[in-house]
Amino acid sequence: MLSATRKWLRRNRTGIAVGAAVVGGTYIVGQYVLGKINDARERSTLDKIAKENPTSIRRRFEQNQIDCSITVLALLPTLTENIVDALPAEQLTQELQQKKQERQQRAADGGAASEASSMRDGDSASLSSFQTGSFMHTSQMDQSAMPRPRRTKAQLWNELKITSIVRAFTMIYSISLLILLTRIQLNLLGRLNYLSSVVSLSHPPPPGRESTIALENHEDQGAANFGNDFETNRRFLTFSWYLLHRGYAQIMNKVRTAVEEVFSNLSPNEGITQQRISDLVLEIRKKVEGQTEQDRYSTRWLQFVLPPREEEESLLVESGVITPPSTSSASGSEKPSPSAEEQRRTSYVDTSSGPLRKLLDEAADLVDSPSFSRLHMLILNSMFTHLIDNRVIAQLYPQPNIQSPPPSDTASQFQGPRIQELDSSVTVVPGEPRVKLASILAVLTRQAHAIGNGSNPPNEYLGRVDAEVKELDSFAAVIYTSNLEAGIEQQQEARTEGALKSSHGMGVSDVGDVPVEEVVESKLESAWERVTGSTISSR
Repeated sequence: MLSATRKWLRRNRTGIAVGAAVVGGTYIVGQYVLGKINDARERSTLDKIAKENPTSIRRRFEQNQIDCSITVLALLPTLTENIVDALPAEQLTQELQQKKQERQQRAADGGAASEASSMRDGDSASLSSFQTGSFMHTSQMDQSAMPRPRRTKAQLWNELKITSIVRAFTMIYSISLLILLTRIQLNLLGRLNYLSSVVSLSHPPPPGRESTIALENHEDQGAANFGNDFETNRRFLTFSWYLLHRGYAQIMNKVRTAVEEVFSNLSPNEGITQQRISDLVLEIRKKVEGQTEQDRYSTRWLQFVLPPREEEESLLVESGVITPPSTSSASGSEKPSPSAEEQRRTSYVDTSSGPLRKLLDEAADLVDSPSFSRLHMLILNSMFTHLIDNRVIAQLYPQPNIQSPPPSDTASQFQGPRIQELDSSVTVVPGEPRVKLASILAVLTRQAHAIGNGSNPPNEYLGRVDAEVKELDSFAAVIYTSNLEAGIEQQQEARTEGALKSSHGMGVSDVGDVPVEEVVESKLESAWERVTGSTISSR
């Protein structure tokens, strides 16, 4: 039978060879045509996405900045409560009011004429100004009911003076750092999410595999997650807990030292001019931020914003994000169950390596950069100007009449303080309006709650920052576009520590030099082109 088969194959070998060649050629040509069709379909899809990419990029970036503002407002109540509890100006006001009522009662009983006369020295009016529009947290009400050592009126006024100023200024410094930290965190994660979308869109699944379920390997720490690791993102965002619960206390101590040096010799009944209150605030800022502009640029705020490396794991535990390792039970013979051991291993985290470490290192580099200090100073300028000029001076000091009188009556109607120019120098003639320091303290006490207002938006101070400090968007754009092409090429490999350059060499120090729109569109589109090979036409 085998010989017959060999004879048949020998007789028909020509026909078999021709048939095999035809079938093989048909298969090869068919596969080639199908490949070309799939390539054309994929190229068409990428080109369509590429044409829509500029709008998508802009929308992603703008939505990310809106999320930053919403996040700051959501965190403000926690920060405000902690600062108000640490600096209870309302309790001091309540104690002063109780002392005033006691003096009034003794004066009504004819006990002390001297105390009744001192009460008419403006103390009553000052306390009434504190009482108007004042706030008190529930925790302060509970603490006010607790017995405390009695203090004299002078001691209470001195403590109220320091507490009111320190609280308002600590609010400003803490919120400014919170704004910048939130921008850094959300834009770093926003960049990773953009990388994820670029990679996923530039490598679509093969035809017929769109609806299939694929298993992914998340065990390998070297694998690129591109911002899709929910636990890593959550833990990274949790590090704002440090500023809200610990960093503000360090800022408060620094501000208190400066305020005590500047305001220690001022009496609450002393009259303060507009120029002097501005000079006093400037003196406090110099002591906190630095005496010269160079000192202010070189000031580093990292110690107030992020914890030391050795405290990172304990912070995650204290904030409730992870569970500490379970301690061994009293009975040493008991062996932990496999499920308990698995929970212990997965609930604790090592911050010394991995994607969380990379995010923390990059955030620390950004906080320690000169651009951060420059932006921090711009935000402080905006918030302090609004507080002092638009709230303290505008409310307490008489403002000049905008409508000027007729030319003939100008000289006769002008009765206010005069400005004389002598040898190119400006001299203020005595008679400039003065306001008691106690009234200024009352405004600062009330404004502390407006500065930290996060439960009843809009917050006027945050709105002022968004409107005036345009460099914030430039700073966010540089963060959003840093290392895009390197991240796509290297698949999220470890970068050189401290290298904060964008795709075309623009660094964080270039904030404000390039318009935001150009940074966002050109740099992110360049990264897209590098992956897809498509030409993106700007609209």
